[in-house]
Amino acid sequence: MYEAVYAHPDGDSTVARHALTAADSDYDGVVVRNHGDEPAEYDADAIADEYGVDVAEGVEVRADDPSRASGFVGNYRSDRTVVVVHGGDRRINRFAVEQPTVDVLAHPMREDGDFNHVLANAAADNGVRVEFDFGPVLRASGGSRVRAIKELRKLRELVEDAGAPFVISASPTNHLQIRAPRDIIAVGETIGFDADAVREGLAEWGRVVERNRERQSDAVIEPGVRLADDADDADGAEQ
Repeated sequence: MYEAVYAHPDGDSTVARHALTAADSDYDGVVVRNHGDEPAEYDADAIADEYGVDVAEGVEVRADDPSRASGFVGNYRSDRTVVVVHGGDRRINRFAVEQPTVDVLAHPMREDGDFNHVLANAAADNGVRVEFDFGPVLRASGGSRVRAIKELRKLRELVEDAGAPFVISASPTNHLQIRAPRDIIAVGETIGFDADAVREGLAEWGRVVERNRERQSDAVIEPGVRLADDADDADGAEQ
């Protein structure tokens, strides 16, 4: 299972500190999801070697209109493992779920965000994962927390009905906000999520990382076309 984090300067903790806490919390890895205008500096391999957790380079595209968002997604797609779109705006939500090149639509219900069955079906058709952001439930209070829970329940129903893929995160901006998977699962169950679904949502980040790294490898010429390795050549010769 993976957590998707905002690291310094977009957050308060470094990637290394996030990774250390994630390792202590039994995560397999972290996705660094800083917004494009606030990139983090880190050595992913060194951190992975030291703390034993994978570090995946992501980006969260933030734009005020779909045309700019499209340009940013195109710029980042080839060199970032995970491409997330910062949702909340109705037009951006629609843009994100209609783009197969987008991996995740983040927090679509924030601000004046609206998410409906049409967008959920588009996410399912295009393989865009919808994020359930547990951060407000964990860190807000009073009316803000009540609204966050209500929005998550509505979003869950839409995503389930459409069969759309999804991810789950606590969206931590510092290492103290990282919660172990068992804690995220407990919170999810409290607000109406199935425990297995929460596990799936945390694990889905890792599946995205693995899939996209495979696609970005030198062995892949284009989607569906791979270079044959020596073992493949040998098998072919034997047949």
